[in-house]
Amino acid sequence: MKFGVIVYPGSNCDDDMLYLLGTDLGQPVERLWHKDPDLKGCDMVVLPGGFAYGDYLRAGAIARFSPVMESVIAHANAGGYVFGICNGFQVLTESHLLPGALLKNDHRKYTCKNVFLKPETCDSLLTRGMDTSKPYQIPIAHGEGRFFADESTLKRLNDRDQILFRYCDENGQVDQGSNPNGSLENIAGICNERRNVFGMMPHPERSASTDLGCTDGLAVFHSILEKELV
Repeated sequence: MKFGVIVYPGSNCDDDMLYLLGTDLGQPVERLWHKDPDLKGCDMVVLPGGFAYGDYLRAGAIARFSPVMESVIAHANAGGYVFGICNGFQVLTESHLLPGALLKNDHRKYTCKNVFLKPETCDSLLTRGMDTSKPYQIPIAHGEGRFFADESTLKRLNDRDQILFRYCDENGQVDQGSNPNGSLENIAGICNERRNVFGMMPHPERSASTDLGCTDGLAVFHSILEKELV
């Protein structure tokens, strides 16, 4: 699988993702500048974390209008894979490639810490190789990570098995005490109806190496590469 990592002014997790995909996992990967609409034949486009355009107006609102996004939207509409992490998730909701919105954390503070996630489904590229009974330790780093959607959208997400991850405690218990930002129903990640566009607030690329003290995030990338790795 060939990956492309978009770089916006303000991206700060692009090099982490490029290193993980290209060096650690040995995959072909391209750096995609936000002003260049050419996706260079990539199968999966990754929108990394950071503060695209300084998160002015609101997170992801300006990045949504970068020239590359027309190509990303066309790629997604044609069935291509798109994966947004943290700021990338925010850009995808602003672009209407994913439903809902990411609002300011309920405690109104930027939060950077390790949390636990529980996969909610195996029916997605990101989670097909993950254990739905296991809590995975993945860090978060955001000030606007509170997932919100109206009741009808939330019902569709549940009914159509589009919720990928929920925040939980170290034992896998999903409750308000393990919710770091006030997200509705502890939602930490979702996909679209076609199951080719994915977004999550936690950073799996920051927990994918022994050098970082945790490798739980590798499960997401091994899941994506399952066919290539077996």
